Amino acid sequence: MWIDTHCHLDAPEFDADRDAVVAQARAAGVSMQVLPAVEVANFDAVRSLAHQHGLTYALGIHPMYVDRAADEDLDRLKEALHRHQGDPRLVAVGEIGLDHFVPGLDRARQQHFYLAQLSLARDAGLPVLLHVRRSADALLAGLRRIGVPGGIAHAFNGSLQQARSFADLGLALGFGGAMSFERARNIRAIAAAVDPSVPVLETDSPDIPPQWLYRTAAQRAAGQTSRNAPAELPRIAAVLAGLRGWTIGEVADHCGNNARRALPRLAMAW
Repeated sequence: MWIDTHCHLDAPEFDADRDAVVAQARAAGVSMQVLPAVEVANFDAVRSLAHQHGLTYALGIHPMYVDRAADEDLDRLKEALHRHQGDPRLVAVGEIGLDHFVPGLDRARQQHFYLAQLSLARDAGLPVLLHVRRSADALLAGLRRIGVPGGIAHAFNGSLQQARSFADLGLALGFGGAMSFERARNIRAIAAAVDPSVPVLETDSPDIPPQWLYRTAAQRAAGQTSRNAPAELPRIAAVLAGLRGWTIGEVADHCGNNARRALPRLAMAW
């Protein structure tokens, strides 16, 4: 049994065959997915999909969407967290965080939304799903300022020292398709080195396709696609097994236990 701790099943890339994508994932042994929201407009979509397919979801405002979010959207998030507080399929506040990679994003506004959402997660007693892109130190500073009950640093790509700092604060680290590329030496080294209690698996579908789905610009121009999907998770797990010298069973046990510890409501969602 595999847990995809980060999948955007509501993305338009899945509109044509979403039910089949879920069925293919289940056939591959991926029995649980966490569907994070990225803005208020898709809160209902991720919740509906989670209930329709027996999955789980998170509510939050993504740092790349804060420039088009209204300040009142934080009130809408607070209200939604309160309204669904008894829903066992609501497992986290997310996807939230900071993106210091994409040019032109308002960092001050990102920080405002990040700290506000940490406070909402703390008050709701929920863990967080963190977006981390060249922002690990700033995220850690926020977590030290506003403590939350754990969570996952999604698609982790910082340093080993930063990885250990997140772990010290009770967060797991998400590893997915990026570690399948041999040139991703830093991510692969961290995935191999962190404590066994730290890694969880994710796809970030339809994004971050693994190496075997990668398409060059010329291939994409010719119509070939590289859509990632949750059914790829067992093969991603095999990459982690190779990096760590674990069996597939050990990967399933460690990463499954880590996911349930990071997101305790997962245990109630089956």
